[in-house]
Amino acid sequence: MQNHYPLWKNLLILGIFIISLIYSLPNLFGEDPSVQVSSTSALTQDQVKKIESAIKTSGVTSKAFEFKDGRILARFKNTDDQLKIADLLRDQMGNEATVALNLAPTTPAWLQNIGADAMYLGLDLRGGVHFLLEVDMDAAVKQAEERYTEDLRLALRDKKIRYLSVSKDADFIKLKLKSAEDKVAVFDVLNKDFRGLKITEPTEQDQLWAQISEADAREIKKFAVAQNMTTLRNRVNELGVAEPVIQQQGDNRIVVQLPGVQDTTRAKEILGTTATLEYRLVDVEHDVQKAVEGHVPVGSKLYYDKNKTAVLLDKRVIVTGDQIVDASSGMDQDGRPAVFISLNGIGAAKMGKLTQANVGKPMAVVFIENKVETKTVDGQKVRHKEKIEKVISVATIQGVFSKRFQTTGLDSPQEARNLSLLLRAGALAAPIDIVEERTVGPSLGQDNINKGVLSFIVGFVLVVLLMAGYYKLFGVIADVALAFNVVIVVAILSLLQATLTLPGIAGIILTVGMSVDANVLIFERIREELRNGMSPQSAIYMGYDRAWGTILDSHVTNLVVAVVLFAFGTGSVKGFAVTLIIGILSSMFTAIAGTRMVINWVYGNRRVEKLSI
Repeated sequence: MQNHYPLWKNLLILGIFIISLIYSLPNLFGEDPSVQVSSTSALTQDQVKKIESAIKTSGVTSKAFEFKDGRILARFKNTDDQLKIADLLRDQMGNEATVALNLAPTTPAWLQNIGADAMYLGLDLRGGVHFLLEVDMDAAVKQAEERYTEDLRLALRDKKIRYLSVSKDADFIKLKLKSAEDKVAVFDVLNKDFRGLKITEPTEQDQLWAQISEADAREIKKFAVAQNMTTLRNRVNELGVAEPVIQQQGDNRIVVQLPGVQDTTRAKEILGTTATLEYRLVDVEHDVQKAVEGHVPVGSKLYYDKNKTAVLLDKRVIVTGDQIVDASSGMDQDGRPAVFISLNGIGAAKMGKLTQANVGKPMAVVFIENKVETKTVDGQKVRHKEKIEKVISVATIQGVFSKRFQTTGLDSPQEARNLSLLLRAGALAAPIDIVEERTVGPSLGQDNINKGVLSFIVGFVLVVLLMAGYYKLFGVIADVALAFNVVIVVAILSLLQATLTLPGIAGIILTVGMSVDANVLIFERIREELRNGMSPQSAIYMGYDRAWGTILDSHVTNLVVAVVLFAFGTGSVKGFAVTLIIGILSSMFTAIAGTRMVINWVYGNRRVEKLSI
């Protein structure tokens, strides 16, 4: 039979349509303005009751109040209630917890359980904040010079090469040796382990000057931008604030777009906050109480743990957070929450050497968090940096360890998970400054959505009317396939968790025209075969068969252009290319396989005298 699909092919096409319909459904449900409350350590029941009571006494009625995974999510009817409660909770909680604005999806639980989520909306549709950040390249090079200085000291000590000083001065690292005869040994160390340094011999016979080479400086700057982008992406992604758009612009600038973030202040704090760990020996030779009274000995520093207990530590840092290459959370052998740390080569060597020399002595883990907060002073917003340092663990060194070890002393598994993700995200490789800031309000975003949807509806209706009026029943079938084409595109974008922007909507509208274009070619071919005297059944078969090559050529040509746009475009251009690629592939499927299946149902397996075309 010419116009007949086997059962498996019908079921396959119907299955694709049904699955697409299910996974496109979440986009019909809106989002609730909400307030999210979280903490580095999991919120306690007392804190939850305190927050819940504060919301109830404020006079604002919440749509829902959820406490899950150590976090609170309170949903509200409108943004006014949301902002009011957010300000209230920030004043009440202080530094105990982080209060952030959010837009929580209202997708039913049964859809969420099967992984059906709505597409992300871009900045121009959802509203949010746009930042242009500038990386301080000079600071990146300066930090590299400081690392070189410290590493050079350690290398000379390891090789037992005598020196008077290794100091940083202007653009040079100056090595002052005990004698000119030591220069040969120093040159060997520099040429072997410090090839990124350019060596200069001054007039003084007992000195060597080292400077970062131009090639190495370029690599440092390039790495600083790349590392900062990774850090920003990890922080924003893993902390669940928004689906970000993070792109490099020029040599030293980074564009950050946070769709859905309504609070610019909170966004700045998210971007500016970093966390790391430091490992230091505990000073057991001096009295802690005297240090508390103000008599801190030279070479030591006073810290406090989470219980406000004073701890006196050695100023010398064993290992810092920039030497941590990986961190994961779990449980130790006693069932206590722990963070498992992996160090790089330099960090592992330092840790191994120190633990070998200090078995039986206590070592402390210092948690350091740098926050950027904006406070209102005399009616003006003032931005300042705050550095929080606290001891999270003091343990006795039981044996020698270097590359991999664990950190305990955490209150809960949630705290361990949060700390591990902060460590994985890392610290910024170089300071960043916000040079441009834009906010797109939710109302403007909604206006863009309304206009985009209106454009789509007008275009869709006109195409439907034209096809139905000109091609009759065949046109109606093409219209049904067109509707399913849109459903498939939306479903794929939702499954990919792609970000939809205004250009993306334009790409979807363009695929509407491309989809019916394929059907126009097929239907005109069928009419031509009927005019040539072919039977209706044969005309249908030959129409689809002979139009296939032309349809394939036209779609492949468009696909090549879309792929090029995706490969070389950025931002909104890439978003347009994504929807266009998906639309091209789905339109081929619906225009050929979808319409053919329905036409087979209507005209197949029976005698037909005339076609409604």
